[in-house]
Amino acid sequence: MSSALVIIAAVTVFALYLGLRAKRGHDMSLEQWTVGGRSFGTAFVFLLMAGEIYTTFTFLGGSGFAYGKGAPVYYILAYGSLAYILSYWMLPPIWRFAKAQRLISQPHFFSRKYDSPALGVLVALVGVAALIPYLVLQLKGLGIIVATTSYGAISSTSAVWIGAAVVTCYVIVSGVRGSAWNSVVKDTLILAVVLFLGIYLPIHYYGGLGDMFRTIDAAKPGFLTFPAKGSSVAWFQSTVLLTALGFFMWPHTFGSIFTAKDERIFRRNAMVLPLYQLILLFVFFVGFAAVLKVPGLKGGDIDLSLFRLSLQTFDPWFVGVIGGAGVLTALVPGSMILNTASTLLANDVYRGLLKRDATDAAVTKLARMLVPVVALVAVAFTLHGGETIVALLLMGYSFVTQLFPAMVCSLAPHNRATKQGAFCGILAGVAVVAVTTLMHLSMGQLFPFLPDVAKDVNIGFVALALNIIVFVIVSAVTQPRSSGQPQAQTHVH
Repeated sequence: MSSALVIIAAVTVFALYLGLRAKRGHDMSLEQWTVGGRSFGTAFVFLLMAGEIYTTFTFLGGSGFAYGKGAPVYYILAYGSLAYILSYWMLPPIWRFAKAQRLISQPHFFSRKYDSPALGVLVALVGVAALIPYLVLQLKGLGIIVATTSYGAISSTSAVWIGAAVVTCYVIVSGVRGSAWNSVVKDTLILAVVLFLGIYLPIHYYGGLGDMFRTIDAAKPGFLTFPAKGSSVAWFQSTVLLTALGFFMWPHTFGSIFTAKDERIFRRNAMVLPLYQLILLFVFFVGFAAVLKVPGLKGGDIDLSLFRLSLQTFDPWFVGVIGGAGVLTALVPGSMILNTASTLLANDVYRGLLKRDATDAAVTKLARMLVPVVALVAVAFTLHGGETIVALLLMGYSFVTQLFPAMVCSLAPHNRATKQGAFCGILAGVAVVAVTTLMHLSMGQLFPFLPDVAKDVNIGFVALALNIIVFVIVSAVTQPRSSGQPQAQTHVH
């Protein structure tokens, strides 16, 4: 057994131990299991939200996109920073409402804000539809990381099954607390590994960052600038805006807002998280370093660039350390997604649609039973999918961004939007996303008469634009007749 495999196995076992131990001293009621009893301080909330940055996407998608696309990779750096700026104003009122209403999930929020159980069910279904690809992304990344860093001793398929089993076990036992405890280890390890790789590899192979970029520019002219068509500046700007709006619309990220014990936590984090986002630059540096040293990777194989370069550079034991950090980038976000998806199905679909009088204890029991079911579905998709990691993430973002207009309007003191408008807008947007994704349509294909610059705009804007149009029109048509008072209310139902 290689030293790399020993280290990877040790990290995995430690993650399982921490996840199970997180339950100690806590009765796993529905509120404890889903939102940690609303008791998390600045550090835990910071790490749960930072988990959105440092997933398998960090090691694989970020470096792979830099390797395959060049300059367009910087959209990953920009959209998170923009989202954190929005969070300074957006998250405190969400938290206040959730605390007052004892909410435990994102659909719960929409259902109460618009006094519409049907809207809550729709939001839950949209959330699950977006979370499954995101969980597939984590498992797909896990398989690649373990198979590569174990030098083939563990196959990608075996790694996917083992990882799914580990997160299933500790999510069932400890819920979101298991994710929070493991996020501490994950972020500490990945920070050290990413900084080291991003500094060492450019120096080792090129003599420094400046020399690396000069060498790449000489060998591949234009690679470090935005292309005139395709992933152009228009694509970059539209994708940054679209993904920033959707950043906190992910059900597991939205749910992490509810875990905080104080609204000031969000404003403190909003000031620090954009700086934390800069660590992604070092991931990009690794991808750029691999461009000339590991040439020829195509398609989904571009996601292997970081590990291919690491394998030819470092001893097996250090490759194991990199692999261990990579495993945690899959397990921690994967556990949050599993917890959230099973909660959505149990609390917001089952209780919201089928059995309104279900008790919290019954919902908790069902949510725990659904954890392995969701995991098995994700494993099935993982083992039979060929999309690159970036493609998977962008598809999920297109879904959850459709929730943004209704969410923002719900925060207004006098919300003129109606439940019918919110429902129809989200439904229209999601339908467009589904059609354009299944048919692989681009803006240029849909609207061939547009100028070239407009053809590169992210196709997700078509869905969002139609969503807003339908939202406004239906809300105008369905305004209450009795008075000018808004339909959406904020009291307990």
